Amino acid sequence: MFYYVLKYVLLGPLLRVAFRPRIEGLDHVPGSGAAIVAGNHLSFSDHFLMPAVLRRRITFLAKAEYFTGPGLKGRLTAFFFRSAGQIPVDRSGKEAGQAAIREGLGVLDRGELLGIYPEGTRSHDGRLYKGKVGVAVMALRAGVPVVPCAMIGTFEAQPPGRKIPKLHPVVIRFGEPLDFSRYAGMEGEKAVLRAVTDEIVYAILSLSGQEYVDRYAADVKAEEARKAAESRRFPRLPRR
Repeated sequence: MFYYVLKYVLLGPLLRVAFRPRIEGLDHVPGSGAAIVAGNHLSFSDHFLMPAVLRRRITFLAKAEYFTGPGLKGRLTAFFFRSAGQIPVDRSGKEAGQAAIREGLGVLDRGELLGIYPEGTRSHDGRLYKGKVGVAVMALRAGVPVVPCAMIGTFEAQPPGRKIPKLHPVVIRFGEPLDFSRYAGMEGEKAVLRAVTDEIVYAILSLSGQEYVDRYAADVKAEEARKAAESRRFPRLPRR
């Protein structure tokens, strides 16, 4: 119930007025039945803008940290995400990934829309990163189409670290559904999962026009954080 209050009364109208998003290819999203909407992830605002423009309810797999924050702010954030129908996902470890897949398959089994970001985390620099194969596992096991989606302009509207979005033109572009029925029963083969995932990410790339990086975003973030920590510990001496 609260999902629709947010969508049509509280948050949706505000987002439409503030961002005036241009929506392209909305008819590519199936009007009924289970499907995955796979998008790039540039901003915290993505969680709200895409659901605001879709005709159907969509459930996202959201990081568990949104549900476990301390204090009043943490409780309010958890209430907000749960009321909006989002599912907490622990992103640490292999078993956590399997739990996320089970949750996602549950959404698809009910004939609903599942939203997922194949990169696994927000892009910290606006580029598109290598996709994780969980999206392929779910698409093949459930036998559902995957609709690629590109969020354009949300990185500029709310880059990492910015709490309040600024007004910036936003485009939300949906591509034609991808059919992977030719791989039915092959979700246990790593090469197939990688091929399916890469096809999904390439479709997102074609819609977004981003620069692509053939590495996982989480690995790049960790490497940059390590280098930054080392530079603080061992600052370079000025040249004489």
